[in-house]
Amino acid sequence: MAFQEKEGTIEWKMHFASPIEKVYTFLTTDDGRGKFWAEATNEQHGIIEFTFLNYPKHKASIVQKDAPRLFRLIYFGTETTFELQSTEDEGTDLMLTALTQNEKIKWEMAAGWVSVLMTMKGAVDHGIDLRNHHPQRSWQNGYADN
Repeated sequence: MAFQEKEGTIEWKMHFASPIEKVYTFLTTDDGRGKFWAEATNEQHGIIEFTFLNYPKHKASIVQKDAPRLFRLIYFGTETTFELQSTEDEGTDLMLTALTQNEKIKWEMAAGWVSVLMTMKGAVDHGIDLRNHHPQRSWQNGYADN
């Protein structure tokens, strides 16, 4: 399998040692998302407002929530789907699919999703926050950060 070979599609898998309900809660609540994805989020009426360092606030529309297996939203113009499945070791496999017609930003987005997923794994499975939380040590300044 070649790296991100499907045109217009970003796909990543991540395994969590944590149960599906915990993983789903991190994805779908303001408290959970604030531990790995954004400095803060505020969800109201199907819209999530993301607050990031050095970046304007972004509003994402929730398309579908089907606890604890599916979460879909429109995020920076991409339809992004998180599919979760319980595993035999009492953990969770997550499949992320992001659809974009903009091939120019696909590669930055592919790298960005790795950052989000690795930071999520640190928060969910290990209770740690891998982010810098420093405006000069951010993604825009060439730092591996989320």
